[in-house]
Amino acid sequence: MTVADDQAVVRAGIAAIIDAEPDLCVVGQAADGEAAVELALSLRPDVALMDIRMPGAGGLAATATITARNPATRVLVLTTFDLDEYLFAALRAGAAGFLLKDAEPERIIDAVRVVDTGAALLDPAVTRRLIDRFAEAPDLFDTVRLDRLTPRETEVLRQVARGLSNTEIAAALGISPPTVKDHISAVLGKLGVRNRVQATIAAYETGLVRPGAR
Repeated sequence: MTVADDQAVVRAGIAAIIDAEPDLCVVGQAADGEAAVELALSLRPDVALMDIRMPGAGGLAATATITARNPATRVLVLTTFDLDEYLFAALRAGAAGFLLKDAEPERIIDAVRVVDTGAALLDPAVTRRLIDRFAEAPDLFDTVRLDRLTPRETEVLRQVARGLSNTEIAAALGISPPTVKDHISAVLGKLGVRNRVQATIAAYETGLVRPGAR
């Protein structure tokens, strides 16, 4: 994985925490957005840990470029700032996760492993605000795209938005995990989104799933 942060001490500290794990390895470090993009495109890491406020293009622009040009690299945003605008912008840019820097080292390590598996992760401190935002302003997403989904794909999207894993969705719907994976790929393509986080945003924005619904 790669680590991008404009503060050398922070960058080195995060890298040391990651490298201490036997199954994780930091292959490159960057101090700004442009360097982060170069590293991601040349080294093609499984995960890119990304700060938001950095010199030049910054972490949000770097995230958008990386997810567009090298979708195999999962971007985990790690920032001091929990402003709503950063959260929403990071998710729309294609980030697979959003974590605050005050998280415990173990939480950061777990987050890296989670996004590396293809799952999404949001810091508990910001999840409530994300849900509240969509409760107040639904239907911002292009609802026409929902019409492209089959009934089964729509139901799979509902389960994804509720935070269920592929295995849990399979059990709930009586289908196999590989079939769930195929449905999710179809949903992402039809909605024009990059990952499960963005699919969840679409589900809330259109009102397909309402906060508190089961």
